[in-house]
Amino acid sequence: MVIADIDDAVHETAAEVFDRGGRALAVKADVTREHACAELVADCVKELGGLEIMFANAGIAGNVAPFFEIGGDEFRRVLEVNLLGAFYCIKQAALHMMENGGGAIVATASVAGLRAGAGPAPYSASKAALINLVKNAAVQLAGTGVRVNAICPGLIETGITRPFFEMARAAGTAHKIGQLNPSRRAGTAEEIAAAAVFLASEESAYVNGEALVVDGGLSASLPFVPGKLW
Repeated sequence: MVIADIDDAVHETAAEVFDRGGRALAVKADVTREHACAELVADCVKELGGLEIMFANAGIAGNVAPFFEIGGDEFRRVLEVNLLGAFYCIKQAALHMMENGGGAIVATASVAGLRAGAGPAPYSASKAALINLVKNAAVQLAGTGVRVNAICPGLIETGITRPFFEMARAAGTAHKIGQLNPSRRAGTAEEIAAAAVFLASEESAYVNGEALVVDGGLSASLPFVPGKLW
């Protein structure tokens, strides 16, 4: 596989893949530049002989601030990474896949893209747009053998959310994390990875243009007071 990130830590990720018996080429790239995404696809073709799966996972949260305190430049930056970056990855991957028998494209959206209350306004707006972009891409790629889907993670401890988890642990309230969803816990990165593998595999061959929600059941209900549902 080819792993790309704007951060130097991409090399550490590739080393971890290697330590677990896999093969990974680390590429430092900025997905907000279309030429970088085109070069990434070219690297896959050169090093691996082709490209059958693209996982557009790059994303930033932006500043966690009230709506009226967010400036245009900051809003634009979140859209550039979360939406435009995904667009370039989908576009460049699809251009190759259409000419080579098809493939599967997966993008990381969020439950924040489904309704308010799960992230800052720019982040939520970018993920809502990404979900719609995935649906449009799937329709426009009809008949090409290229499938495009999105994953909508709920509460997961990642580099973006880790400060909130650490604050909860420091305050002794870690046991409350995920208390609002039916599963009564946060999800893991491994569970999101499993969803991505499913959408990239032939097991999901008839799944296309969908946003798969993986949130422990959080979005299954309207708000209610725990213990007083009836």
